[in-house]
Amino acid sequence: MHPPPLAAAMDFSQNSLFGYMEDLQELTIIERPVRRSLKTPEEIERLTVDEDLSDIERAVYLLSAGQDIQGTSVIANLPFLMRQNPAETLRRVLPKVREALHVAGVEMQLTAAVSFLTILQEESVSVHTYAHSFLQVILQHLEHRDTGVSNAWLETLLSVIDVLPKETLRHEILNPLVSKAQLSQTVQSRLVSCKILGKLTNKFDAHTIKREILPLVKSLCQDVEYEVRSCMCRQLETIAQGIGTELTKSVVLPELIELSRDEGNSVRLAAFETLVNLLDIFDTDDRSQTILPLVKSFCEKSFKADESILISLSFHLGKLCHGLYGIFTPDQHLRFLEFYKKLCTLGLQQENGHNENQIPPQILEQEKKYISVRKNCAYNFPAMIVFVDPKNFHMELYSTFFCLCHDPEVPVRYTIAICFYEVSKLLNSGVYLIHKELITLLQDESLEVLDALIDHLPEILELMSTGGESSVQENKLSSLPDLIPALTAAEQRAAASLKWRIHEKLLQKYACLPHIISSDQIYYRFLQRMFTIMMTNNVLPVQKAASRTLCIFLRYNRKQEQRHEVIQKLIEQLGQGKSYWNRLRFLDTCEFIIEIFSKSFFCKYFFLPAIELTHDPVANVRMKLCCLLPKVKSTLKIPADKHLLQQLEMCVRKLLCQEKDKDVLAIVKRTVLELDRMEMPVDAFQKKFYEKDLLDQEKEREELLLLEMEQLEKEKQQNDGRPMSDKTFEKKRRDTKTPTTLPKSIPVSAPGTSSGTPSTGKEIKKSKLIRSQSFNNQAFHAKYGNLDKCASKTSTAAAYTPVSGLAKTSMISLSDDSFRTRNASSAPSSFSSNTPLPGTSRGTGSSVDPKSSGSKDAQPRKATLKSRKSNP
Repeated sequence: MHPPPLAAAMDFSQNSLFGYMEDLQELTIIERPVRRSLKTPEEIERLTVDEDLSDIERAVYLLSAGQDIQGTSVIANLPFLMRQNPAETLRRVLPKVREALHVAGVEMQLTAAVSFLTILQEESVSVHTYAHSFLQVILQHLEHRDTGVSNAWLETLLSVIDVLPKETLRHEILNPLVSKAQLSQTVQSRLVSCKILGKLTNKFDAHTIKREILPLVKSLCQDVEYEVRSCMCRQLETIAQGIGTELTKSVVLPELIELSRDEGNSVRLAAFETLVNLLDIFDTDDRSQTILPLVKSFCEKSFKADESILISLSFHLGKLCHGLYGIFTPDQHLRFLEFYKKLCTLGLQQENGHNENQIPPQILEQEKKYISVRKNCAYNFPAMIVFVDPKNFHMELYSTFFCLCHDPEVPVRYTIAICFYEVSKLLNSGVYLIHKELITLLQDESLEVLDALIDHLPEILELMSTGGESSVQENKLSSLPDLIPALTAAEQRAAASLKWRIHEKLLQKYACLPHIISSDQIYYRFLQRMFTIMMTNNVLPVQKAASRTLCIFLRYNRKQEQRHEVIQKLIEQLGQGKSYWNRLRFLDTCEFIIEIFSKSFFCKYFFLPAIELTHDPVANVRMKLCCLLPKVKSTLKIPADKHLLQQLEMCVRKLLCQEKDKDVLAIVKRTVLELDRMEMPVDAFQKKFYEKDLLDQEKEREELLLLEMEQLEKEKQQNDGRPMSDKTFEKKRRDTKTPTTLPKSIPVSAPGTSSGTPSTGKEIKKSKLIRSQSFNNQAFHAKYGNLDKCASKTSTAAAYTPVSGLAKTSMISLSDDSFRTRNASSAPSSFSSNTPLPGTSRGTGSSVDPKSSGSKDAQPRKATLKSRKSNP
């Protein structure tokens, strides 16, 4: 679109000017109420208080002569006055508060109720003093004409009842309650009495309850007002827990039976919910002879009653079926199951294509209630699986589960997504039955559904991969043919939205994929996507999540050529990238490498590229590197890494001497002190570093075993003269999953030993293969669990990061040719497996000259690769 012409954009004709004047007049009219709301000098004078007054004197003055807003402020500040000077506050301020509350408005009453409760919770005075000073004020305002004020004071009183002694409760609360609960009192008074009775039950012994409280309870259960009967019915659960099983059967149960037949829907609903919550108290005879017929009758009449009853019934149905499990006849069992299925599809038969604006409001309200019913059914679905037995899931409940996963309403699908993990655990070996539903929810158009599903995505995928119709685990990938496309589509939908927290969480959960799918599948379908997110996404937590997941993918990659290619891309595109933002992300990646990999791995590939950034032209990069240097130094071992230590010390000295940025220099000085205090571990085990050294040794051993297995597999392929089949590759891929804890039967090799040299004898090769397989058959979950513990470190506050000044690179497709395995005939020398990567290894005496390791311009610094020496 082109901008409008200047004459059209700025028209100063007479008509246009009159239009501008009218707009200005309208603005003036809008501003008039604001001007009128300003205080006049007389009003300001009345609101002014002498600054020399103490807090107590100022409070007394404002409560006596101030306006309502000033009095409300004093009452809100009452807990502070009680902490400062409780005696003077009780003597001078509290009487003024009592006087003000007699004529106070709603706001002041609500503020007083909150302040009184705060004073009780802070224990500013003793319980006896509180009861003497505040209890009567609370009781006086319980029956305030405003329902909100009355409820606020009631909540304060119920909290006070918990701490008051029995004698005070009897004289101040229970005795007056006898008259307050009479029919001659107001409905509000009787409602308050119901709630107080429920609270008092736990404060007295059974004899007192039976003699003084239960008669009042029976009277209120038979009140003429349905509101009072319903309120008292909901307190029967608390009363039953306080009086014991015998009195519950003889007193509470008959009242519940009578209330369940009440003419008021709310009363019957309250009786039903109370019966469900008290199922554990009643024995089998009571359940089968008394409660079951009531529940059956309630369910049969529910469709003819108000939809609110269906909402409550659907919510409690799982608990009800669990409580009555074992006493159903086969016919009753089938009826309850059919009733649940009917609730799961309630309202779906009335779906039509009409616009919402054309539907009457009462129909829309009814549909909302039906949605709540189906949502509650989704919530209770795991309980219903237990009810029918997981063995019967396919015949009895699969069609219902399918409907809930494909429900047209998001709240229903969201709830079933939350329950998906529980359903998977209950089905166990039958989890293969819900593979398609997992794909459906992963592809759901609503990100809320995806967010609910990915909370337990690693556990779900693990159950999917290890369970299924067949116990042969070679078939686990073939049973999930659509899993990888669904996962990639879910990530792309999350990336395209503004809900970056869902995207971050999903990337964190992808760290479980090495245990689910093959190394090649991760390499071709996910690794490049992680690179793209790290380099193009604008949200820092998302970039860090992608970086950490990429490191885990690299950790469990089984092909050395692919690992070298990924490492080289990290160094060239991030560590030596033109954008300072990419170089910052490289340092984040180095931190994850130190956490996930062994020390020798970091020193071999990432030590020199990391410290080379001490020459970076951007201060933020140097500052971040200085903060990382203590962790970098912790990867060194003396004397094997003495040359690397010298490189590190040389870089730090140059920073101290040449750094001109004052912020960076300050961090450098703090870092130098921290580096000086660090103790350097030696090659041999030390008691102080024993646990860390043992963990690092385990990591190094796992990395060497990956190389060992790759070499053995290559030799086996050469001897057989044919490529491995998919089934054989999958079996070997599963065997190469590495654990965190070493088996006790396997000797621990010393760090730095090389096991990549091929053995000569067949028996040695066979023993290595068996040893590696036995090692890798250990639990992978422990390793993944340890790695996932630090995932929360990458979660930061919601803040979008700035994009670098350079133009963004275009999105790279998931099947980028640069990430495909090269053939020997077409592979460039820079990506061949024999090409050394920029870095160093333990035990070598060569070092890189820091003068040539980087420059201060913004151009990318090339890695010193042997294959590029001939290039001009």
